[in-house]
Amino acid sequence: MKEKRISFGQGHGSLTHNNREFVAANVDPLRTPDNITFVCQPIGEAYDQLFAESTERYNARQTRNDRKVHGSYYEHLFGVKPCSTVRTAADKRKSFYEDVVQIGKMEDSGIGTEDFQLVAECLKEYMESWSARNPNFYIFNAVLHLDEQTPHLHIDYIPVGHYKRGQDVQNGIAQALKEMGYGEGKMAIARWRAAEVEVLNAICREHGIEPLPPDKSRGTLEVAEYKEQRHKADELAEQNAQADAELAKKKAAIKAAGKKTAKLTEIDSIETGKTMFGGKVTVSSEDWENVTALAKKEVASQKQTKKLRKERDEAVQERDELKAKLSAVSSELTAYKKAEEEKGLFSREKLKKEAKRISREDELSRELKKAKAFISACGLSSDYQQFRYNSTTRKNVLE
Repeated sequence: MKEKRISFGQGHGSLTHNNREFVAANVDPLRTPDNITFVCQPIGEAYDQLFAESTERYNARQTRNDRKVHGSYYEHLFGVKPCSTVRTAADKRKSFYEDVVQIGKMEDSGIGTEDFQLVAECLKEYMESWSARNPNFYIFNAVLHLDEQTPHLHIDYIPVGHYKRGQDVQNGIAQALKEMGYGEGKMAIARWRAAEVEVLNAICREHGIEPLPPDKSRGTLEVAEYKEQRHKADELAEQNAQADAELAKKKAAIKAAGKKTAKLTEIDSIETGKTMFGGKVTVSSEDWENVTALAKKEVASQKQTKKLRKERDEAVQERDELKAKLSAVSSELTAYKKAEEEKGLFSREKLKKEAKRISREDELSRELKKAKAFISACGLSSDYQQFRYNSTTRKNVLE
């Protein structure tokens, strides 16, 4: 079977990229018509379909207006109109989740390779049974990209959970995983991903592919940076494998030379006899030719063995150097990814604080508008203006 590495990770969640409303540099527009779109539903429409009736039931039970959901459920959670990127609510719920699934790498499954269409068929088969396996994950957008280097899936879904308190149907990934039988806690999502990878592995094996363990995430590395690091690591690994193969060949040659040397023991089996002229030994012409040939072979074998041993030592040294380089590149890549992740975390914290500040300002602005509307409705607008004027005047006097 052909061995290929499985990649199953969380995507950024950009619907404009997935649906080719925005075309990145790594996309071949001539092959874009080859992409397979399984689902393409506006996210606002999907939210109304999933939660509108539940929101109505919830509002009908409320006796206080401030507890009702005003506007759409999406706007209630995320404070904005439905949009094509992932939004995060105050309670950390996300507007949708995305998984990116790929079989193989550009080198063994990319465009122009014999397995390009094979891995595309495997991904298509995997996608077609996805919803049946995951009833609490509602897919509103799913695309198989065939216009980039390697076929891969973008699966965008909304987790749906059912609750006894509050609104009875909500966006909730923990509850959705629990209802699908993956338990509770932080490991629930890991158990679900492992189950999905096993499904993909089974499909691969049916098509003659032996799946390797899923590749680790590239963290916050850009695509070009990640590809360069991967290319370096792959090159060093290949050179290391070649050095090992060369070393094995040299060892085999030395072993063969040793067997040839052992044949010299045949000389001892040649029968000799003394002559009337003293202690000299006579041998037949045939035996003499055998002795001469073996002696010549021994000289050549010793030279060849010496040469092979030297080449073996050089191959061992080269292999060790390549291993050291591979280890250094791997360590550098790990350190780089860690640093990038730390920078990304710092940036996300700042963004969260800024988002909270903006949200607070929006809330205060809405409250001010409500207060002004109430003052106007009560016919107190002129009094309010006079109050503001007096306050400003007193402040100027104090200053």
